[in-house]
Amino acid sequence: MNKFIIFFLAASLCAANAMADASAQTGVASASTIPARSDADTQRSTSAGTTFTLPAGWRIDSDGNKMIIEPPEDDMHIALVEVRAKDANSAVAAGWKVYRQEFTRPLYTVTQQTLRDGWDEQYRYDYETSPNEKLGIWAIALRAGSAWTVALIEGSQATIEKRAGPLGLAMVSLRPKGYHRESFAGKTPHNLDGRRVRILKNFVADGMKRLGVPGVGLSLIANGKIVYAGGIGTRELGKPAPVNADTLFMAASNTKALTTLLLGELVDDGKLRWDEPVIEAYPSFKLADEQITSQIQIKHLACACTGLPRQDLEWLFDNGHTDPGAMMKSLSTLRPTSKFGEVFQYSNQLLSAAGYIGASVALPGRELGAAYDEIMQKRVFAPLQMARTTFDFAQATQDNYALPHSFDLNGKAVVAHMAMKVDRTVEPDRPAGGMWTSARDLSRYVMLELDRGKLPNGKQLISEKNLVIRRAPNVTVSEGVTYGMGLMVNSRWGMPVVSHGGSLMGYQSNMIWLPEQGIGAVILTNSDYGSALLDPFMRRLLEVLFDGKPLAEQQLRIAAERLETQVRKARARLVIPPDAAQSNLLATRYHNEALGELTVTRSNNKLVFDVGVWHASIASRKNEDGSISFVMIEPSLPKLEFVADEHNGKRSLTLRDAQHEYVFNAL
Repeated sequence: MNKFIIFFLAASLCAANAMADASAQTGVASASTIPARSDADTQRSTSAGTTFTLPAGWRIDSDGNKMIIEPPEDDMHIALVEVRAKDANSAVAAGWKVYRQEFTRPLYTVTQQTLRDGWDEQYRYDYETSPNEKLGIWAIALRAGSAWTVALIEGSQATIEKRAGPLGLAMVSLRPKGYHRESFAGKTPHNLDGRRVRILKNFVADGMKRLGVPGVGLSLIANGKIVYAGGIGTRELGKPAPVNADTLFMAASNTKALTTLLLGELVDDGKLRWDEPVIEAYPSFKLADEQITSQIQIKHLACACTGLPRQDLEWLFDNGHTDPGAMMKSLSTLRPTSKFGEVFQYSNQLLSAAGYIGASVALPGRELGAAYDEIMQKRVFAPLQMARTTFDFAQATQDNYALPHSFDLNGKAVVAHMAMKVDRTVEPDRPAGGMWTSARDLSRYVMLELDRGKLPNGKQLISEKNLVIRRAPNVTVSEGVTYGMGLMVNSRWGMPVVSHGGSLMGYQSNMIWLPEQGIGAVILTNSDYGSALLDPFMRRLLEVLFDGKPLAEQQLRIAAERLETQVRKARARLVIPPDAAQSNLLATRYHNEALGELTVTRSNNKLVFDVGVWHASIASRKNEDGSISFVMIEPSLPKLEFVADEHNGKRSLTLRDAQHEYVFNAL
C-alpha cells in the first residue's frame, strides 16, 4: 500500500496557482484570460517548439514565450516559460520574472532530476510553504542546447493530488523540439542468460549500497521459467542472516493484483460479473454519496477511477477500524472529490471492499476476514504453489522474514521497530495491501500472468479473457501509463510493460512483466529507501534486454543524492527535543471523531504522541507563517505534521492529508 501523504508523481510533475479572488488570499497569480477547455488530449507546443500534451478539459493561454495551463479547478496553474540563460538558477529566476515578478518565496531545496527524452539538464526547485497554506510550489528547469524550458508550478495540495494523472500527462510529455522518443517496439529481447542476470544483480547490489537498503529478494523470469530467484544482503541490519528466495517481505499494494485475480476466477464461475452493481452482490455496500453507491460496479472497486480519493489515515490510526466488518461500514464516510471516471484517484478502501465482497460471494455467511483468507488460499495461493505467502502476521514473522528499515534523522540506516506495529494496522484492509510473500512465490504469480492464466501443469486457473481484462485502461496515471484493475500498464517504450508497486513502512517492492516478450521480474526490499531503487531497476532491465540508452545508473545516482539532500534539509528545520515553550502549547489528551484519541507524553526530555496501536517521537518546527508544527520523526513512519492551534476556545492539533483535514481537540 502506498504511503499516505503522497503527491503522486510530484517528483517530476505538477502545478498550480489560484485565480482572481483566491490570489489575494494565497499570493498566487491568475491568468489574464480564460480560454475554452480542450475536449480531448491534444498535442501542443511552446513558442520555442517544446512539445507536450494538453489534457482533456484543461485550458491554455499563450502570451509570447509564456503559456499558462490550468485544470478545471481555479486554484492551480502551470506556467511554461522559454528563456535563454547561462544555468538553471538563472533560467528559473528569469522564468519567475516573466511569469510573476513579485515572487519572493524562500527556496527550500534544489535537486538534480533524471535526464529523459532529449533534455541535457533537468533540475527541480522546491519552495517553502507553511502547512496552513495547503499549497505546493516548485519549478522544473529543463535545458536542450542553449535553451531552457521552465515549468513554474503552484497550487492547492488537494488539486495537485486530485489532478496527478493529467498533470503527469502534461509534464512528463514535455520534450524538446524534434525529439523522437526511444522505442523498443518490434525488437527481440536478449536472453536473460547468466551474464545478464549477473549484470542485474550487480546493479541491485550497487543500488542497495547507495541507498542503505539491507536486503532484497529478487527474481527474474523468462522462457516460461524462473531463471533466477534469490536474495542479496541481510534480513536485519547488523545480523548475518541472509535474504534468500523464500524470505518473506510485506508486498503491500502488490496484493491488489492477486485480489483482482480472485475476482476474475469468480467471474469465470458465474458468481460475479465485472459490470454487476456492487449493491446487488453486497446489498449493505454504502458510500457517503448515494449516486456513486448505485453507480459502482464490481470492476470499479479496483479501477482507481471512481473519484474517491486516498483516505488512509483512518486505518493508519486504527480508530474502530479493527476488523473487515468495521472497514466495510466505514465506507459510508467516503466522498468523491472528482467526477466518476475523470481522473486517477487511488482508494485502498474500495480495493479492500472488492476482496471482501468476492469472499462473501464465494463463502456466504462467513466472517469476511476468515472468508477472504480461506478463498485466497484455496483459489490463488495453493494453485500457484505460493506455499509461504500469507496474511497472518504471526505466521509470517516466525522465521526467515525481513525486518523493516529506514533512515534516522541523521541519515543513518536503522531497524524501524515501530514500523511493524503501524504496518499491522493494514490487517483489516488486507485485500489492498496485507500480503507477506517471497521473491520465489510472487514469481509464480507473474508466470501465471505471462502464461495467460495457465498453471505450469497446463491447467487454466483463470480464463485468458478475465485475466487480461484487468490490464485494460480505466484511467490515465501519466503519459503512456494507465490503470486497470490493480495493475498498471506503461506503453511509453512502444510496448506494454505491466507492473504494480507496493509501499508500506519499511517495505518497498515491485513486480514487472512484459507480456509480449514473456519476461518478468520481482524485487522486494526491506527499507523505505528501496523505493528509489525500483524505477532504476525496471529501466536497467529494459536496457539489458533491448540495448536501451544507459540511463539507469544515472537514475540511481541522482535518486541517492536527492534522498541525501532531502534528509539533511528536513533535519535542519526541526528542533529536537522540541522547544520547551512550543511544547507547553500542548494539552495531554486530544480527540478526533474520525481518528480517535491522541495522548501526549513527556519523559527524559522526549516528546511522544501515542495513538494506542503505535507511538512516535516528536520534533517541533516554526513555520514561515509563524505557526508551530509538531512532526513525527520515528524512523519509517510517515512524517505526519500536526499544527498547533485553537478551535472553539480549546487547544487543538490539525493534521492533514492532501484532501482531508482532521482537527484533534484537547480533552
